[in-house]
Amino acid sequence: MSGTSEELLQKKCLPCEGGVEACSLEQAISQNSAIPQWILSQDGKWIERSVRLKNFIKMMACVNQIADLAEAEGHHPDLHLTGYRNLKIELTTHAIGGLSENDFILAAKIDQLLKNEGT
Repeated sequence: MSGTSEELLQKKCLPCEGGVEACSLEQAISQNSAIPQWILSQDGKWIERSVRLKNFIKMMACVNQIADLAEAEGHHPDLHLTGYRNLKIELTTHAIGGLSENDFILAAKIDQLLKNEGT
């Protein structure tokens, strides 16, 4: 696994159909340091980030950009839109019941997208 956000940005998510082990809690803690705006669950099985955008139109544009990114990477987050401008993004690799490097790669790329959006 990579150690910095820049290293994660250079990678592409790999297809995961199961058959590999999820990150250990220690690996998840270490990897999460590269994406400090993401919160690691206590059990180390998922990460999440919350953002608040200016208005509904900006929120929907952001959601669509995340959807395009996720589709290009072949790894899809759970997106929860509430209060018309609050978004919670959750990542886990469902096929293995925990975190994989794909989650951290996509999180770093979402961070870059959000930075470009001015959030």
